[in-house]
Amino acid sequence: MRFVCVAAARPNFMKIKPVLDALEARGAETVLVHTGQHYDPGMSDIFFEELGIRRPDISLGIGSGTHAEQTGRVMTAFEPVLRDLAADAVVVVGDVNSTLACTLVAAKSAPPIPVAHVEAGLRSRDWTMPEEVNRVVTDRLSRWLLVPSPDGVENLLAEGAERDRIHLVGNVMVDTLLANLDRARARPTLEDHGVESGAYGLVTLHRPATVDDPSVLRPILSALADVADRLPLVFPVHPRTRASLAGAAHLGIRLVDPLGYLDFVALQAGARVVLTDSGGVQEETTILGVPCLTLRDNTERPITITEGTNQLVGRDPAAIRRAVAEVLASPPAKRHPALWDGHAGARIADALLA
Repeated sequence: MRFVCVAAARPNFMKIKPVLDALEARGAETVLVHTGQHYDPGMSDIFFEELGIRRPDISLGIGSGTHAEQTGRVMTAFEPVLRDLAADAVVVVGDVNSTLACTLVAAKSAPPIPVAHVEAGLRSRDWTMPEEVNRVVTDRLSRWLLVPSPDGVENLLAEGAERDRIHLVGNVMVDTLLANLDRARARPTLEDHGVESGAYGLVTLHRPATVDDPSVLRPILSALADVADRLPLVFPVHPRTRASLAGAAHLGIRLVDPLGYLDFVALQAGARVVLTDSGGVQEETTILGVPCLTLRDNTERPITITEGTNQLVGRDPAAIRRAVAEVLASPPAKRHPALWDGHAGARIADALLA
């Protein structure tokens, strides 16, 4: 069988690697398409190098744009590629615009090409998030719904998905994390950033709802400045976020350039607490046993709260200060969900080839 596997942005690369490896180990043919939704070397090339992902067979070079522009350009570029590849199935991961765009192209092909969605069933129920739209539409059109946790199964069944389309496979990001954790910990990352294990906090913020509106961002930065008075904070800055954070350095928050996968995992593993609005970080900190405070009002990964180390804090400065104080005084016990064991890629390949 020939599987066209799509990767587009930084969160996708860690998810597609175990799927590619598992499919190829079982004799399937894979074609790797990189849409170029993330194209900056620090957000794309370094992940291919560090994770040992082969060079993409096809690069679409889409680049930035509005949600409509980006989705439309991916569809226009992917359609002739898919037509020429004679694919048996398309594998998409996550919830970025390219995930939705490539799913739509496959579903509208004549005849339709079946789609496998890795990380299906996640729901924030926040329709202001573009990712929620992408998730729901992708799941509706996919033949294989490859789900990381039981809450995803419940969501899909409640939405009317047929049970034979749903496969509980575990979290494929955990495969990549566990495969690279020793390499990450062996790097001099903490020394390079002047921090010691267990004696600093890590911050990541990138969602438009958090960083684009100064009236939202300023109070968050004020709370982080208070935290930085008692605990050094390291903040790797997403390119689209840097302009919004021009005044943050004087608050005692250490702004650094985007990090590669291994350095970022090393900083997560050594942190005393992580403050984030990222979905993937909620999952990785759960496996690492590091307290995570999510600065959002909702999460599509509730299992990281019920069976992990994550807390949903919101964006209120007083709540952030209070949550940091509590978690520093009494960190949560380490625990992680079933099937987050490093073998999700194998289970995905078995489901696709059954």
